Amino acid sequence: MRNYRTLPSGSVDRARDLRRNATEAEKRLLRALREAFPTAKFRYQVPYSPYFVDFLSFGAKLIVEVDGGQHGEAATYDAARTCFLEGEGYRVLRFWNNDVLANTDGVIETIGKSVSQREREGAPKGRKGEGDETPHLTQSPSPSHASHGPLPLPLGEGK
Repeated sequence: MRNYRTLPSGSVDRARDLRRNATEAEKRLLRALREAFPTAKFRYQVPYSPYFVDFLSFGAKLIVEVDGGQHGEAATYDAARTCFLEGEGYRVLRFWNNDVLANTDGVIETIGKSVSQREREGAPKGRKGEGDETPHLTQSPSPSHASHGPLPLPLGEGK
């Protein structure tokens, strides 16, 4: 689980507010992501450093942003934000609200290509609980029950 102690005060409350007041495009994309990528574990409206990201998959190292009209005026801010997030090792995909609403399948296809490209590039596996299966560990036999029999007793013990 992520630790939010290092985030500015009020970040978690603001993220909750953003989730409660989601746009129709965000709601639709959230449903589509969960259906299309059930093991990717996309988180929604996540505080990340000084920013909030719309959709984030730690395992796929992918951030998906859904932008409304207000982002046309904030191009410089968005560019700096994207640069920071990419510097953290994430691929950032941006879609306009009307693209999500009018062509949800196409948006999901683009996201799917990005996820599969990341897998081909050998992205590190996500943390436990981030969509990846926990590897099954093979238990090595105990030294006292090795395949060739138990270990001998120390000198002076036993007969």
